Amino acid sequence: MDIKPIKTTEDYQSALKEIESLMMAEPGTSEGDRLDVLVTLVEDYERRHCPLDLPDPVAAIQFRMEQEGLSAKDLEPMIGKRNRVYEVLNRKRPLTLKMIWRLHQMLGIPAESLIKQPL
Repeated sequence: MDIKPIKTTEDYQSALKEIESLMMAEPGTSEGDRLDVLVTLVEDYERRHCPLDLPDPVAAIQFRMEQEGLSAKDLEPMIGKRNRVYEVLNRKRPLTLKMIWRLHQMLGIPAESLIKQPL
């Protein structure tokens, strides 16, 4: 069976079934190579048709604050003075690129969540 682009849901389902049957294929074999190509095609299809539903930036920050037990004061090194932190958390001020970079670096919040358009 030839490998072809995944254009429809049926193509996608078929590729997933074939990937499942090839999961135990040894790397470097023709089956292993086929598995690699199919996985690449499926990843591309999913990226185009099944985007992740990322939280908005403020929700991502609040989630990390809750996880880490952080207060608004703890965000000052990343966002600025306390009043600026509250403006961001209350959606009165957008994040700047510098804030996004610091939040990503210091708290490990995915940059994709921080750059998403606010709700």
